[in-house]
Amino acid sequence: MIKAPPTPKGFRDIPPELAKRRGEVIGKIADTLEELGYSPMDTPTIEFSDTLLGKYGEDADRLIYKFKDRGGRDLALRYDLTVPLARFIATNPDLVVRGPFRRYQTGQVLRGENPQKGRWREFTQFDIDSVGSSDLIEDAKIISAVLTCCKKLGLKGAKMQINDRKNFEGLSPTSVRTLDKLDKIGEEGVIDELSKVVGSAEKAKSILKDMQNKKPTKDLEEIMTALSDLGIEEKEYIFNPLLARGLDYYTGSIFELILPEYGNLSLGGGGRYDNLIGSFAKENIPAVGFSFGLDRLLEIVK
Repeated sequence: MIKAPPTPKGFRDIPPELAKRRGEVIGKIADTLEELGYSPMDTPTIEFSDTLLGKYGEDADRLIYKFKDRGGRDLALRYDLTVPLARFIATNPDLVVRGPFRRYQTGQVLRGENPQKGRWREFTQFDIDSVGSSDLIEDAKIISAVLTCCKKLGLKGAKMQINDRKNFEGLSPTSVRTLDKLDKIGEEGVIDELSKVVGSAEKAKSILKDMQNKKPTKDLEEIMTALSDLGIEEKEYIFNPLLARGLDYYTGSIFELILPEYGNLSLGGGGRYDNLIGSFAKENIPAVGFSFGLDRLLEIVK
């Protein structure tokens, strides 16, 4: 019997049953978002390398799949759906002249990271974004839309963690990434790693304590008020002063969707990225968005 070749490490086939469930979940989210005024769009899987590099941070840059085509051009496979959106808006700025452009998109993204349970090198993201407004009502509308989608999918216990990147002002990116690991490695682990960055365990303890005592910023208070106006209950979100999100392009509010009944399993995250589009355009165009991890969703939604 001839043995068929395997898929590359970190890549997989999607059998019919899973593909059908995936389509149903995508359909429910899309229908909900269209009711809320979001429009579908898509971007290429391949971008020029310069479009992607330098947008996510050094740790992420090394995970981008890069190659040359037959013409010697430097290309890359998309790492997420947000940077391609920023490039698209910079090319089509008229979309935001009359007000926020609200879109949704689902597609494959590729990252050359170490595969593990529930984490693949090729996976599907489902993004929701509002582009063209710095009004924090847009942040609240994104959070509200995500929580509404969760209810449509039967995930009534879902909760959004929220924070503001401004809470980390004065700390190095490495320190911020270390603090963000608290749920994974505990206080002792954070202090141990942070002490190597800041020089001593005492200073690390002081930084951790200070961050744990942070209060919501004025921007977060405004977003929380807007959430209440949109009908979102306080039990549906929680302020987490150590939430950082790993991508460097976030500039303000950041959020992460969790399921407490599954050990705070993360189902996606997002935030405000007001400077990213400006890296392609002649002017900064504010934006805020969220990305579902579709594969994680499919582990829960039956």
